Amino acid sequence: MRRGIAATALVASLALAATACGGSDSGDSAGGPVTITWWDTSNATNEAPTYKALVKEFEAAHKDVKVNYVNVPFDQAQNKFDTAAGSKGAPDVLRSEVGWTPAFAKKGFFLPLDGTEALADQDTFQPSLIEQAKYEGKTYGVPLVTDTLAFVYNKELFAKAGVEAPKTWDDLKKAAATIKAKTGVDGYWGSTAGYYAQPFLYGEGTDTVDVGAKKITVNSAAAKKAYGTWLSLFDGKGLHKADTTADAYAHIQDAFVNGKLASIIQGPWEITNFYKGSAFKDKENLGIATVPAGSTGKAGAPTGGHNLSVYAGSDEAHQKAALKFVNFMTSAKAQETVALKNSTLPTRDDAYTDKVKADPGIAGYQGVLSAAQPRPALPEYSSLWTPLDDELPKIAGGKESLDEGLKNAETAITKLVPDFGK
Repeated sequence: MRRGIAATALVASLALAATACGGSDSGDSAGGPVTITWWDTSNATNEAPTYKALVKEFEAAHKDVKVNYVNVPFDQAQNKFDTAAGSKGAPDVLRSEVGWTPAFAKKGFFLPLDGTEALADQDTFQPSLIEQAKYEGKTYGVPLVTDTLAFVYNKELFAKAGVEAPKTWDDLKKAAATIKAKTGVDGYWGSTAGYYAQPFLYGEGTDTVDVGAKKITVNSAAAKKAYGTWLSLFDGKGLHKADTTADAYAHIQDAFVNGKLASIIQGPWEITNFYKGSAFKDKENLGIATVPAGSTGKAGAPTGGHNLSVYAGSDEAHQKAALKFVNFMTSAKAQETVALKNSTLPTRDDAYTDKVKADPGIAGYQGVLSAAQPRPALPEYSSLWTPLDDELPKIAGGKESLDEGLKNAETAITKLVPDFGK
């Protein structure tokens, strides 16, 4: 269904992109500037204006290149690019979610960037992020922004209750009960989305699959323990019951930013929205800590973010211009600008300037990046959360047992990675 919708919505974009992706149809006059198309998948309201301004800066500094900027809704972009690349009509540059890299690289849609201008500053990027942009030893993206999940809390409510950010999930249960007793608001509200359950898996030393062993582990003993802990955080004093509605994300966010909830698990893409809430008019009230640890004693959260990737189907002139554009957009100066305007996390160390680190949200998330777990280079990996997005709400809502839900998820994942055993 999503592919059908994407294909319909793609008609206008394809017509536009096809004129900008090289060859005699590029529309570039002889000797004139090369026009490349960039699909930006950032939030059109909160983030896109910053990227549009940077495009103008790039064009002013590089008269030989014009950029056709297209903002594509994130939830449609993967299918749109897949369709467009398969018909040789994709944009020259894509703001690609890190999980898309191995799938598009495997299909030959992304250009290897090793040794190109795009990666001229490779040594300044955080090594784990460069590694995550690789597939079978080659690098297919330049990290633009990064993110991970953190334990985010209201410092004022925690102080009133006399509790600190929890180190373990058991600590969180105790803190939530105390916060409820002393402030009257719930201490924690969890998500039923698969991505947000990843810290529970990492805390038990497992994942949905073991890529090295080519084994599905979503229904393993360790995973059952992880999801059992996740489930237990929807029932108890100070623990908000599961919201299984389509608007759950918005409900949780609204309660937190307006001081009706003490803590959540969330990523830095919400920093600007945190500050818009009544509870965080004073930005210093926003507490950010590493997610609680599981029984292994270790805490972990998924690494997210976006890379800039170049379309392998563009001609040489467009690829050269695209590489120059990627280098500019991922430079320290550009990343500093994006961080200051959008409150997103830079991917290179020299972009964490004093001005950037003055934002408590960015500084807080930078402090938890050490617990971020890179995703394995499995083309199907990102799609493994879809079965969990289907089953976890049913489990949390009491419509099926934990065992039933994980068995169903295991069956669905088996179809996604048929060469994996159990």
